[in-house]
Amino acid sequence: MISSHDQDSSVPLDESVTVGDIDAAAKRIGDGIYRSPCPPSIPLSELTGCDVFCKLDLLQRTGSFKERGARNALLLLNESQKNSGVIAASAGNHALGLAYHGKLLKIPVTVVMPRFAPLVKVATCRRLGATVLLHGETFDEARQHAVELASENRLRLIHGFDDVEIIAGQGTTAVEILEDVPDADAIIVPTGGAGLLAGVAIAAKARRPDIKIIAVEAAAAASFTASLAAGKPVDAPVRPTLADGLAVGRVGERAFALAAPRVDRVLTVDEQLLSLAVLRLLELEKTSCEGAGAAALAAIMGAAGQDLKGLKVVLLLCGGNIDPTVLHRVIDHGLAVDGRLWRFTATVSDRPGGMARLTQVIADAGASVLEINHDRAFSGPEVFSTTVEVTVETADQDHIDALNKQLHEAGFGVVPATGCH
Repeated sequence: MISSHDQDSSVPLDESVTVGDIDAAAKRIGDGIYRSPCPPSIPLSELTGCDVFCKLDLLQRTGSFKERGARNALLLLNESQKNSGVIAASAGNHALGLAYHGKLLKIPVTVVMPRFAPLVKVATCRRLGATVLLHGETFDEARQHAVELASENRLRLIHGFDDVEIIAGQGTTAVEILEDVPDADAIIVPTGGAGLLAGVAIAAKARRPDIKIIAVEAAAAASFTASLAAGKPVDAPVRPTLADGLAVGRVGERAFALAAPRVDRVLTVDEQLLSLAVLRLLELEKTSCEGAGAAALAAIMGAAGQDLKGLKVVLLLCGGNIDPTVLHRVIDHGLAVDGRLWRFTATVSDRPGGMARLTQVIADAGASVLEINHDRAFSGPEVFSTTVEVTVETADQDHIDALNKQLHEAGFGVVPATGCH
């Protein structure tokens, strides 16, 4: 499911970050950032009906666009700040970007992460030479601790999405996009704290005032949408989401002021579309994309993307740091949403041949059994019957419907598992 919010163009422009700042950042960071490609995608164009191009910023060394702002901010430190070092609160990509470029530039980096931070990201930050401190159960607790440490130790605190240097650095993404696709009609920008959105909108609108800037949020963390409705940054509820990189409860004050008047539309996408988008990118583009990055594709896969059909659309695939165990679950969920996995329970005879009869019906329908779980002890009062839970691989939803019908006609009482269908 997708919902949308069309922006009010009457909001006054904030000029605390300008296109000149972004152009200067592009020159400043150019020798230390991968100039990611923005190729056309034939399969995604066929899938969506848009003329799709993919900005592959997930190919940065640490797997996300966050390196751009991090390097820009580090290069703009004065000598005293470079010697003292910097500190940031982050549970993911901002921490990785700072750690990596801090190591390259020989600037000490301290990162405060909440205790729930992914172990792989904690280990990677430490391997890159950053000092990692685990504090608090939530990101807000970690951020408050970082603020206190910055004051106590005279460290420069680098905000992940609301510092002018960060926003200018992120905006260099749009500079490259319009060099590669100068006639793009729209750029789809995944949005959490809105730093990337602000930078992209400033750079793109300065060059092409007619280009559409479309923000996309996870429905589970729609803080930009809530802030637009209120006319100022406000707290929004955050639920667990596959797009964990977008799970920000309050957009940045400066980022919102810069982005709000320049954004043409805001879309929100649910978890089913996010998981399906991750699967589509993996299958069609051979690209492993985290939920936040896949949000751009999710935005044009549903009904809200219908008015973009035939237009030249750039998807900003901004991050690829998805944990392998999460990716495994996402693939299964995406296959279920797509009608290619189906799970059901059925009661079968516990006499010889009972199970064979069930599997024969499944085989005759052209489905493939992936897993069967037997339950004799808790199958009810019938001693000579048993309940089985079956997971099958199917072609699509029509195939599931046909298999379900054949099972019922064969006398099996089938109960589909609750979830995606």
